[in-house]
Amino acid sequence: MTLNSRVLLAAGPYKFAGTLELETAPIAVAWLVKQFPLKGSVQHASWSGEAAWLPLGSDAPQLAPENATAHPRPGQILLYAGMMSQAELLLPYGACAFASKAGTLAGSPVIALDGPLENLGALGSLLIAKGAQPLTLNWLHEERQ
Repeated sequence: MTLNSRVLLAAGPYKFAGTLELETAPIAVAWLVKQFPLKGSVQHASWSGEAAWLPLGSDAPQLAPENATAHPRPGQILLYAGMMSQAELLLPYGACAFASKAGTLAGSPVIALDGPLENLGALGSLLIAKGAQPLTLNWLHEERQ
């Protein structure tokens, strides 16, 4: 199966293009794209520093980590689908140490957002000031076949 690699993440009033991490986390990416268009409510991450998170609900499978990290860089979106905490997407916008009340978590990198990423910080500020915002993750239409 050949997957397109370009995606569009819309969160609040902001839009970000990105590339799927097909080689880094192929199983996690394959699960994620089956959810497209993924819609939900993104909120500020309480435990992880400068990051937002999208809960994925109880239907998400438990997946083994692939090249997992607990310290993602801004714009490196992680999928966590393990046993210590609920399944989620983590969207770091600054200094981030992925964690939950259960302790340090590590997620599989599934999307690398393109730069410039200044609006990621603005999204974080919006989440802190105004609360949860709608999020949609889908294919970037220009490259969809």
